[in-house]
Amino acid sequence: MRLTTKGRFAVTAMIDLALHSADGPVTLAGISERQKISLSYLEQLFGKLRRSKLVGSVRGPGGGYRLTKPMSEVSVVDIILAVDEPIDATQCGGKENCHNDQRCMTHDLWANLNARIRDYLALVTLEQLVSNPKVKDIAVLQDVRTCSSSQHRTVPA
Repeated sequence: MRLTTKGRFAVTAMIDLALHSADGPVTLAGISERQKISLSYLEQLFGKLRRSKLVGSVRGPGGGYRLTKPMSEVSVVDIILAVDEPIDATQCGGKENCHNDQRCMTHDLWANLNARIRDYLALVTLEQLVSNPKVKDIAVLQDVRTCSSSQHRTVPA
């Protein structure tokens, strides 16, 4: 199974959102700068996350995005599925037609792996990820880096 950048970026962006939401709505520009994810890509992802009711948008000055559920109720599998990321290690996409339009010999192996991966990701919540000390340390470093790079940009030449 291969998780594409869509799923990885969605989980990363949701962690960033959760970490920075204490001060109110979080802008996609802020997430983009901290996580080095294209703003247009984040807009696509957050459109899907909003349609799945994982995030809500706040318009106007001071606007941005916020979580719509407690972090303890948002699992990694919720995030990945919200952005249309398949969790599938089978070659056939579960259609059982990967070997001359027939089921292959290893179909059950990969289908069982899919179930295990999905079960594991359903157990991991956004709250668990955000409370991880290593994640917090990385977030602090990103905030410092972002703050210092913003100061360099605002200094007149």
